[in-house]
Amino acid sequence: MSKHVGTWALARAEAVDADGNPVAAPFGGGKVIGRLVLTADGRMSAAITDARTTIPEGQTREYSCYAGSYTFDGNTLVTTVDACSDPARMGTEQVRQVSFEGAQMVLRPPLRAYGNKPAESRTIWWDKLSDV
Repeated sequence: MSKHVGTWALARAEAVDADGNPVAAPFGGGKVIGRLVLTADGRMSAAITDARTTIPEGQTREYSCYAGSYTFDGNTLVTTVDACSDPARMGTEQVRQVSFEGAQMVLRPPLRAYGNKPAESRTIWWDKLSDV
């Protein structure tokens, strides 16, 4: 079975701005819940949410989920979205650079704006929960 196939739990997420300077951690910082499932037959589903019990005034709870068929060449994961929380993603290709650091899988989406924030580059580390 391929190393990437399985169920993964979000371990941590970091972000930098377009100039490479650190910005506030996505999804509320350290209090976050995320799951990623990649099947051997080429389907994926991902969901990440800010898991803080209360959100400070003036902030919103960040949440993202999408699913679709994917291809993976060992370095790049490309998902064709057919279900999602953000209608703008429907039918798009979501591209993630993939690497492995020990037992963790690391995904790096391209630089983009998230909600009303300026563009940022995120790095998301995942811990494997199971091979299915």
